[in-house]
Amino acid sequence: MNTSAFEKRRQALKEEMKARELPAMLVSLAANRYYLSGFELHDAQCNESSGWVVVTPGDDYLFTDPRYVDAARQVWPDENVCVYAGRKHEEVCSFLKGKGVTSMGFEPKALHLFDYDKLKEYVDLAPTENIVESLRIIKDADEIYRMEEAIRLNHELFEYIEGELVPGRTEAEIAWLVEKFYREHGAQELAFSTIVGVGPNAALPHAIPGQTRLRENELVLIDCGCRYMDYNSDQTRTFWVGETPSDRFKKTMDQVRAAQQAAIDIIRPGLSCREAYQAAYAVFEKDGVEAMFTHGLGHGVGLETHEPPSLSRVGQGELEPGMVVTVEPGLYDPEWGGIRWEYEVLVTEDGCRVL
Repeated sequence: MNTSAFEKRRQALKEEMKARELPAMLVSLAANRYYLSGFELHDAQCNESSGWVVVTPGDDYLFTDPRYVDAARQVWPDENVCVYAGRKHEEVCSFLKGKGVTSMGFEPKALHLFDYDKLKEYVDLAPTENIVESLRIIKDADEIYRMEEAIRLNHELFEYIEGELVPGRTEAEIAWLVEKFYREHGAQELAFSTIVGVGPNAALPHAIPGQTRLRENELVLIDCGCRYMDYNSDQTRTFWVGETPSDRFKKTMDQVRAAQQAAIDIIRPGLSCREAYQAAYAVFEKDGVEAMFTHGLGHGVGLETHEPPSLSRVGQGELEPGMVVTVEPGLYDPEWGGIRWEYEVLVTEDGCRVL
């Protein structure tokens, strides 16, 4: 991705800022910072930042500490880089004041309270919500390519892992095999901690892999993803260990796949996020199993594993071309287990395409 792509994104943000009468914008969420600059996709932890980007109607500025100077200069003109040290907030605000910036919008969900309290001593801060995310929600051709490559690795992973699901293996061992495969096939890292649930553990949508062992004639749910070329994949599959799946497994799988297909059949531009969820829910409701569908239908994926939009009963907005969303209905019985099946879907001009 060349720097012109980031400049184009910042220009789109400037237009949004103008519409909202924001004189400048402090971008502190790591994914948003990367989206606009190409600089550092990660922060070490919630109370530590690799840096900030400030976007103005004119020039834009990158702030970081000495650890990241070389990385900053690879993506940003040197005259617009501010390297701070021990007196971070004073140095940042002094630099901004010299550029005529005295008031900024900021991202409340991604600015530590300590930083907020210190910055507001020098500049006026106005809270904003999902301004950059509203731009990220539509993927361009390059982003879609990167996501398709990440999904390709997922498909290869599931082909491999099915052959490794033998009785005696623990959930933790399977999770390690997943991570090892990703690393050995070019992934940068896991998109999220791999979920592996055997039998009743599969009824926990975010099951933590433990020492429960695979058994003959039992199900196992695996939800995993990788980051490849900076973009994430996210898919779930539920497998049967043994030659002949039980009648309940087959029936529940049929219900889950039917609900998934009902949503995919209607996903298109203009469809509300709520309607997509309701299409899947109606399939379960018809069979009287809707109480076992305990989460939303899906979510956006991209630089973050979970990002807008939300396909759920409280989802807001409509689908648009270029959105990438998961479609992952599931049914869960704590006494027996759970089945989830997940696709990533690209909304196209006239419908959708499973990636």
